[in-house]
Amino acid sequence: MAGTGLDIRRPAVLGSGSWGTTFAKVLADAGREVTMWARREEVAREIRERRSNADYLPGVRLPERLTATADPARALDGADAVVLAVPSQRLRDNLEAWRGLLPRDVPLISLAKGVELGTCKRMSEVIAEVAGIPAGQVVVVSGPNLAREIAEEQPAAGVIACTDHDRAVAVQLACSTGYFRPYTNTDVVGCELGGACKNVIALSCGMAAGMGFGTNTAATLITRGLAEMARLGTKLGADPLTFAGLAGVGDLVATCSSPLSRNRTFGERLGRGETVEQAQRAGGGQVAEGVMSCSSIRQLAASVGADMPITDAMYRVCHEGMDPAQVGAELLGRKRKHEWS
Repeated sequence: MAGTGLDIRRPAVLGSGSWGTTFAKVLADAGREVTMWARREEVAREIRERRSNADYLPGVRLPERLTATADPARALDGADAVVLAVPSQRLRDNLEAWRGLLPRDVPLISLAKGVELGTCKRMSEVIAEVAGIPAGQVVVVSGPNLAREIAEEQPAAGVIACTDHDRAVAVQLACSTGYFRPYTNTDVVGCELGGACKNVIALSCGMAAGMGFGTNTAATLITRGLAEMARLGTKLGADPLTFAGLAGVGDLVATCSSPLSRNRTFGERLGRGETVEQAQRAGGGQVAEGVMSCSSIRQLAASVGADMPITDAMYRVCHEGMDPAQVGAELLGRKRKHEWS
């Protein structure tokens, strides 16, 4: 086994949304005995008794190695890895509630993609701070991971990022299946920033589609969005190559292109003239991650002097009520420059 001697056999997954449930299925399909925590007892019972989570993954049968409970203490009892599968802006509060229950010295694996409002901290930083653990104990999962497709066992890849390479390898082995191929990376900063920023760029792509624009516009936003993601990452010490990989361009293309992407769909509604509140109601009361993250990412970029015009435009639409057509015209009217400057 890896140098840490870590062999993950009984992971706990805290959260029962679409990606949390899907990742739990991946772990179970990889031969692990998985216990999920669900906030509502009826969801936990459905997972245990019916092998399904119809609210998030209708029609997907969950494996026998996967069980669920609404009691976090029970979910964490005996766990040798803990997967944190709650939304980024709720991670701190949830983790503070669970802190006394967390097993010692096990990997804490983050599925959340965002930058915390107020602190501008990445999710791994929030986890290390609240749990009181070293950064090398936190593992990040990123990449083009549209939950529905992976739950249907369509071939996909992902990235397992950790500053402790041996720990990343242990998690990689725990979630490798015939349909999900994870790669390792030690660039946690780059992987997390790619995962957070792509949600904002997906908003812009959806907005453009809602306004009736086509493939050229989408390709332009994806490519220039990648450029600003890499600019921010480089300022914060990320490896520029990370943004050319699965956690960068891979996740960006998937999230910007698929109708399964909540951020793209939310942006499309805004592009058709709906307000943020109307788009939220149409999405079942949920705000897309990019709507919240564009504020914290914009603040983070300003703190290090990174130019992020698309992110700034999305902030102005979502939080200042600007017309998408107006910010689009302003983006096209910006000062001309060399592509790589």
